[in-house]
Amino acid sequence: MTCINLLLGCIAAVMVFRNNLESAAYLILLAAFFDFLDGTMARIFNAYTSFGKELDSLADIVSFGFVPGAILFKMLQNTEPETWPLSGTAAQLVQFIPFTVTVFSALRLAKFNTDTRQTSSFIGLPTPANSILICSLPIVAIQQAGEIGELISSFWFIMTIAIILSLLLVSGLKLMSLKLKSATFSENKYRYMLLIFTLILVPILQWSSVPVIFVLYIFFSLLSEKATT
Repeated sequence: MTCINLLLGCIAAVMVFRNNLESAAYLILLAAFFDFLDGTMARIFNAYTSFGKELDSLADIVSFGFVPGAILFKMLQNTEPETWPLSGTAAQLVQFIPFTVTVFSALRLAKFNTDTRQTSSFIGLPTPANSILICSLPIVAIQQAGEIGELISSFWFIMTIAIILSLLLVSGLKLMSLKLKSATFSENKYRYMLLIFTLILVPILQWSSVPVIFVLYIFFSLLSEKATT
């Protein structure tokens, strides 16, 4: 299942450079499903191994590290060069800033592998959540024609979101894991609330629901953290 995640990430990367960003987004969504599934199966069968842990991170750096960076890079390439505030050599260098997401994703994954505190929650933005958000952006830009679409497709938005998400990946922000230790509502109310909002928003807004769900995820995580302190 981990290798399927990796394979899907490789195909998604090809789709990005063919400028088929919607197909890449669906492939990454499927990769995230297999990433969740391999961890779930490991817990069910108590099949944790150091080999599996390393392989998982190697797969994740492609699917949830390189691909989101490449999507932002491709979005930037699709903007009008005339709208860029820089030109010449400066523009040639700045165009690679979206790949800071890839670099910081690698730092995030290395940090996760060595941090024993991240068993029931995350410290810093999880790479799959970050990747799904980025994958949604070019589709949302198409679906939301007008000012919103133009904003998402602009030079400054792409640069700003790349830097903000890169910092969130390695931040000290505590975010809840979606793993359920029990089915009781009292222990998982914020997880259930996020699930309910997701089930409501996705059929209505489709890909446009992803940024909203992302904000709700951070909001409910902060509430969950406040409740436990």
